[in-house]
Amino acid sequence: MSLTAGDFGGPADFVRIFGRTGEMHVEIGCGKGTFLLAEAAARPRVNFLGIERSHHYWRYAVDRAGRRGFSNVRILLAEAADFLAGPVAASSVDCFHVYFPDPWPKRRHNKRRFFSRRNLENMLRALKEGGLVKVVTDHADYFEIIKALIDESAGSLERIGFEPAAGAAEGEYVGTNYERKYLAEGRKIYAVAAVAYGHSRCSSH
Repeated sequence: MSLTAGDFGGPADFVRIFGRTGEMHVEIGCGKGTFLLAEAAARPRVNFLGIERSHHYWRYAVDRAGRRGFSNVRILLAEAADFLAGPVAASSVDCFHVYFPDPWPKRRHNKRRFFSRRNLENMLRALKEGGLVKVVTDHADYFEIIKALIDESAGSLERIGFEPAAGAAEGEYVGTNYERKYLAEGRKIYAVAAVAYGHSRCSSH
């Protein structure tokens, strides 16, 4: 159920990790696992890997997944950028989910944001043809930057409609704790989805 960066001596073998073949979804910054576990329950034939850099949230998500007995969930303690640049194999992922990434709003901290040309290029390398990148944020400036990076990806990604997740209530995109908190505060939520090289092979339903 739990993984650390030390578990990978080479390219990540998802068939070995999950003990089966199947669609491979990766959530970057899974937090306490609210989205991941709701989606895993709704889609038992899909394999879900959550990546979390906070040891506290990682342990919390591992405990929640373990108590519910999910066989299609693994939680990795790692920096997502390092995983994308290293162990994740080319053409091995059907869908990347990135929900409410830290916007690092101060200009001097912008370089810490997850979305960058380098990280997006590594996500594209890992995506299968027809795979998806799905992003939700409450930060308008960051959202414009994310859309621009997608549109500048040399024709590798095409924006498409965002299908709400299985655990999303009416008016929600993904049903995470952050989304529900921000909606209660009256914040606007922004969502974008993009498909790699044409037709999608995964959705949120």
